[in-house]
Amino acid sequence: MLSICLHNIIFRAYHGLYEEEKTNGNDFEVSVEVKYHPKENIIQSIEHTINYETIFRLVEERMKVATPLLETVIMELAENILQQFSLAEEVFIAIKKLHPPIHNLNGSVGIYYSLKRK
Repeated sequence: MLSICLHNIIFRAYHGLYEEEKTNGNDFEVSVEVKYHPKENIIQSIEHTINYETIFRLVEERMKVATPLLETVIMELAENILQQFSLAEEVFIAIKKLHPPIHNLNGSVGIYYSLKRK
């Protein structure tokens, strides 16, 4: 199995339940792993793999759409990646909200999601 990974990509976005989050936004860190079995013994062409730039663009576009729950964002992203890439067998995504509006919290909050092709 081969994995295509994007690590710790930072986005400014407006996801959240609270008015402050919708107005001021927050910084989010996104990591994505897409697993697949290569059809070639040695991959020598972009057509035989999953293009991580395309994955980045999908994530970038989805992060621009303000959404109350990160669960919605992460699940839609995973579905979209599986739809876009027929080679993809499994997707793992992590999203961290780097500055959550929680009094006295010195850290981040986040969610993880994995989805396998049916």
